[in-house]
Amino acid sequence: MAGRTLMQFFHWYYPDGGRLWSEVTDKAASLAAMGITDVWLPPAYKGSAGGYSVGYDTYDLFDLGEFEQKGTVATKYGDRAALEKATAALKSNGVGVILDVVLNHKMGADEKESVQVRRVDADDRTKIEDEAFSALAYTRFTFPGRNGTHSKFIWDMKCFSGVDVIEQPDETGVFRLVNEYGDGEWNEEVDQENGNFDYLMGANVELRNKAVYEELKYWGRWMAEQLPLDGFRLDAAKHIPAWFFRDWVGHMRDTAGRDLFVVAEYWHPDMDVLKNYLDLVDHQLMVFDVALHHRFHEASKQGGDFDMRTIFDGSLVSALPAHAVTLVDNHDTQPLQSLEAAVEPWFKPLAYALILLREQGVPCVFYPDLYGASYTDAKDGHERSVDMPVIECLPKLVEARQRFANGPQTDLFDDPHCIGFVRHGTADEPGCVVILSNGENGSKTVELGAGHAGGIFIDYLGHRDDQVQLGDDGKGVFPTNGGSVSVWVRQTA
Repeated sequence: MAGRTLMQFFHWYYPDGGRLWSEVTDKAASLAAMGITDVWLPPAYKGSAGGYSVGYDTYDLFDLGEFEQKGTVATKYGDRAALEKATAALKSNGVGVILDVVLNHKMGADEKESVQVRRVDADDRTKIEDEAFSALAYTRFTFPGRNGTHSKFIWDMKCFSGVDVIEQPDETGVFRLVNEYGDGEWNEEVDQENGNFDYLMGANVELRNKAVYEELKYWGRWMAEQLPLDGFRLDAAKHIPAWFFRDWVGHMRDTAGRDLFVVAEYWHPDMDVLKNYLDLVDHQLMVFDVALHHRFHEASKQGGDFDMRTIFDGSLVSALPAHAVTLVDNHDTQPLQSLEAAVEPWFKPLAYALILLREQGVPCVFYPDLYGASYTDAKDGHERSVDMPVIECLPKLVEARQRFANGPQTDLFDDPHCIGFVRHGTADEPGCVVILSNGENGSKTVELGAGHAGGIFIDYLGHRDDQVQLGDDGKGVFPTNGGSVSVWVRQTA
């Protein structure tokens, strides 16, 4: 039986109007039938942009579209009732619920406070000026629309370590709040980009404050009581000290009363950096395979000039497959976004075959690749329109993972353009032969053994109309079209 298959059920430009939770409800049954085992939902709580918030500008973790705050009751994706209905629909269809967790920062404070700050060199955050000065900062969160329901905790300047906007004097930049934690320094066990990448944006949460630490643990327990959660996607992990998620994830597993799937977004292409992070969190979670995504991006841009034998070079899934979540694109890498490195549409069937049908890693499918997306946004001073087409064979690839990605794996990575692999199946479950090419039409001669002698194979994706009949020795030639992929499965009566 094939393993877990995630789907990210949103993208950065998903339309406003509170429709996403309803769409989840409508599509839950079809996703389960296709073979999606878990759905990654966007941040479900109120952001500072209210009904227009994608969710990463966290305002109130306890407002799931229930209170009139930031100009709306519902979030961009719908109200709490619709969220509860969506998660119930997923669970009734046997699909797990993975919630996006954004704990690094808060935005949209209700009040300003008088604070003491020190200027920080944005390019080297370890360089913090000695002299502190007074200013006003947006650091007090009282959540008047919620009025203490679910939690009475008030966030103030002691709950944060840095900000990027101050008044009196009016400045923008990076400012270290003077507090009693860390002797004026940033947290350790964070990424070392810019010297120390503790600070990202908004009001940076001070996790060394015991009251904050306990409030976030309480919120996690509360969330697990409100919704039938099966796991979390941890946002901005490179900016959050590893010790916090090591403790928080352990606490959630201990208190939730069920096993939880956890994947951290530590966005870094260096495998050694990810290995170090996994060591720091005691290997309690998985991380996204950033290096493999970049290999897909490069391969899609270079076309036939890319050596497909090297597609997994430097990837996490090749080194630590038990901790790798593999992906083709996501909401940050899609066109016009902050980490834009989109994989060209022609290559996506090949990329998805390489993550969905192999033994290693947990694959994640991206919403626009299944349903398409069209949007406009400004970048570099110009308005740009983007159409992300449906990847027509993706549903069949997801189905093929559940039906045919079984048994041991043999790689056929012996040509720079045409590569493949065999899943040999088990005594009870069939396998498949996967052949793909980034150049001209190609083929592989594959020996499947006497047990398949005379067997007839067809392309499950329908990219090839011909059939492959094996000889008495169980050997056959399996073709694929140029710039394409074929998944050959044994024809049954």
